[in-house]
Amino acid sequence: MRNAAREAALNIIFAQQFNSDCMDSLQKKIFKQFGLMENEADLMFALDLVAKVNEHRAELIEGIEEACHHYRENRINPTDKSILLIAMAEIKYFDEIPPVVSVSEAAGLARKYSTETS
Repeated sequence: MRNAAREAALNIIFAQQFNSDCMDSLQKKIFKQFGLMENEADLMFALDLVAKVNEHRAELIEGIEEACHHYRENRINPTDKSILLIAMAEIKYFDEIPPVVSVSEAAGLARKYSTETS
């Protein structure tokens, strides 16, 4: 299921905020942890999602800043920022995924990984 792929991508994108050279071994551990090594379609989706976020990070962060009036992206909790980056990348670059699905999946990730006050 793509839920696991999104969770794996979230973990990688979160880690990259602290170490931009997220090593292959870390990615492989994360993919294995979420059971993606046995599911090529979900593994490819996770890899593509991480790649799109990395490729368009500056543009996506600019979008976050535009939406968060008077609130710089560096003040956003790293987990929440990672979730926003994933949702925005899906909406902008994955035409086959309806935006409502991306928003719903982002809300699910936030419920699981974020806090009540975020």
